[in-house]
Amino acid sequence: MKKEIHPDYHLITVKLTDGSTYETRSTYQNEGSILNLEIDPSSHPAWTGGGQKLLDTGGRVSKFKKKYEGLGF
Repeated sequence: MKKEIHPDYHLITVKLTDGSTYETRSTYQNEGSILNLEIDPSSHPAWTGGGQKLLDTGGRVSKFKKKYEGLGF
């Protein structure tokens, strides 16, 4: 391996949305940094089975639904 081309690999703390934490090794920032997650397995619908919300920005969702309303979606 080439010398001095790899980023520093060190311990960081990961803080989940429910407040729990764990330590892992990463190249994120510096030794001892805290990585605050906004989405994790305890809050994401893919893991919790919750519903999905569609954010209609500029009427895009309604335009799509209107365009394909006859197909039974």
